[in-house]
Amino acid sequence: MYKIVILALISLIVASLAFSSEESKSEITSPKFSYSEIPVGENSISERIDAFFQHRAKMGTFSGTVLYSSHDTIYYKNAFGFANLRKKDSLKADSRFQLASVSKTFTAFAIMLLEKEGKLSFNDDVKKYFPKFPYKDITIHELLVHRSGLPNYMYVADKVYKKNKKSVIDNYEMIDMFAKHKPAKYRNPDTKYNYNNTNYALLASIVEKVSKMKFQDFMKKNLFEPIGMNNTTIYDKNDSFENKEKVVGYINRSQPAENTYLNGVVGDKGVYSTVEDMNKFSKAIFDNYFFSDKEMEVAYQLYNKELHDNDNYGYGWRVNMLPDSSKIVYHAGWWKGFRTYFIRSLKDEKTIVVLSNNSATGKFKSKELMDLFNIKYEFNENDSFFKEDSTFGGN
Repeated sequence: MYKIVILALISLIVASLAFSSEESKSEITSPKFSYSEIPVGENSISERIDAFFQHRAKMGTFSGTVLYSSHDTIYYKNAFGFANLRKKDSLKADSRFQLASVSKTFTAFAIMLLEKEGKLSFNDDVKKYFPKFPYKDITIHELLVHRSGLPNYMYVADKVYKKNKKSVIDNYEMIDMFAKHKPAKYRNPDTKYNYNNTNYALLASIVEKVSKMKFQDFMKKNLFEPIGMNNTTIYDKNDSFENKEKVVGYINRSQPAENTYLNGVVGDKGVYSTVEDMNKFSKAIFDNYFFSDKEMEVAYQLYNKELHDNDNYGYGWRVNMLPDSSKIVYHAGWWKGFRTYFIRSLKDEKTIVVLSNNSATGKFKSKELMDLFNIKYEFNENDSFFKEDSTFGGN
């Protein structure tokens, strides 16, 4: 079902190619970017999207925020449901959500920033930065594209701390855990694609090692603040045992998700952001704020040859290459009551962000979405799409 969901979301991008933007617009100015926003009642696409989510919200089957933009125009932005069911705090467009595995996109971006500065190489061995790491011949590139063959730290930690569950574990304790217990690898490096949270937790640790800064401080200084993502942060349970974020994640209609001891590990998850800030990030990439189009191409390559062209993985992005060789890049996430979707069409500069704080109702029925976006899409039956994120979601 998850692959149909993302295909349906992607189809919105394609369906809107012929949309005219000559309606009345209001101007929105952010610290770095200026946008036009078209009211919902003045374009057919946003009316259709709004009717769909309004119905879901009325039925109690969606709680979250949605944004759809193209170039400098926001065609749809809205919020539904409550940030906190007990307090009855309504969600707003600037409400901040746990991005779950969409955080990986930012982690890869941080690695690319350091590589551009000449402070690391994609071909560097992990042991260069962590000599006690027990596995040889694993490169930064293999971490980025999920070809390390490493075991998932979450499963290892649950076994190691089963009898004495820690209150919190951080990235360096994760590395020490591997060094001490040496859990068996899934396979040798660069043998096969295997989506794995360990890869991106290690990448965040490398960012800290190279920059000599905490991961969240590096991200704030080098990515969030420069483009005005002022409502984006990283939650690390080591810094604040109690999660004070206003938006609560729910695993069903009323049960809050736990603040697990694994929330002390960052890089694979942990970024909290809004649909508006995510749109700023997408716009900054389109506008070549950090990298030229040529430099960004390294992130969008089809690195896993055993996967399909329309279901591949680059540097922090899933990659769907269309028959005309244009690409849609995207990621989804599922973690402790949150489901997130971030989709970008490179050719048309279109962005979709859907953030939900209910992992039960944040899922979409494929038929509803396909009808909503009014488009057919061909896909391979064995494509993985978001199967991995659902596997590692956990509640």
